Amino acid sequence: MSEVTDREAIASYWSTAISDISPGKIAFRGYPIEQLIGQVSFPAMIWLMLRGDLPTPRQAELLEAAMVASVDHGPHAPSIAISKMAVSTGLPLNGAMASAINTLDDVHGGAGEQSVELFDDVIARYQSGVGMEIAASAAIDAFITEHGKYLPGFGHRFHPVDPRVAPLMAMVDQAVADGTIEGHYAAASRAVVTVMEQRRGGRHLPVNIDGVTAVIYGELGFAAPLARGIFCLSRAVGILSHAWEQKSRNERNKGPIPRTFDYDYTGAPRRDVPQDAKRNGT
Repeated sequence: MSEVTDREAIASYWSTAISDISPGKIAFRGYPIEQLIGQVSFPAMIWLMLRGDLPTPRQAELLEAAMVASVDHGPHAPSIAISKMAVSTGLPLNGAMASAINTLDDVHGGAGEQSVELFDDVIARYQSGVGMEIAASAAIDAFITEHGKYLPGFGHRFHPVDPRVAPLMAMVDQAVADGTIEGHYAAASRAVVTVMEQRRGGRHLPVNIDGVTAVIYGELGFAAPLARGIFCLSRAVGILSHAWEQKSRNERNKGPIPRTFDYDYTGAPRRDVPQDAKRNGT
């Protein structure tokens, strides 16, 4: 039996099931690029690259709707604000995009992933034989015990009712009706709302964009970490748009507040440095 050559070892080291590239040939997941161009939408291409095959038109429609809904939330969103500030310091667009996307962590941008995890837990408990609301209650308690009282995917600091939720949930319900998806994640999200409203004495707890897109990503079979990854792809559109707009304004070193505004200093009052500071090493 012959030994593995260096070329074979390197080929194995970088093996991939995603892209097949050689001189004069480009294919993704087995599909030639010349057949994909003009025939496959960008959301369908995302699905293909992540999942290994092409989605149905209805699946691609749902994915596209979730991504369209998440592209931007204005310059008060930290990632957008950072893209504008980054451009003003001289960074090119790609640098501004990288700076902004790197802020999409657990607190800002990660709620979709956390919501999928919450719904996964609700569904697992439900499938073990308990009622959906009992499953939701137990999953909520488990999540709060591990992560704290903030429940991702519900409520919004800016919108009393998130205007993106109703049209997306209508698409979800239609997809359940026509058999495109099963509806488990939609049912889990509604059970969470029911339980939380009971705990809040009837006060409404609306689903937000992270919760509704988590329903869609979960229904479509995307793993929880991919919910954040797809959100990053979507929000990159808004980040690029605001960075490009900022670039045309010729503002240098844009800070988080206008220069005409002051901030509160809460440290020690003005004081003199002791005369023997250098000698004492203080």
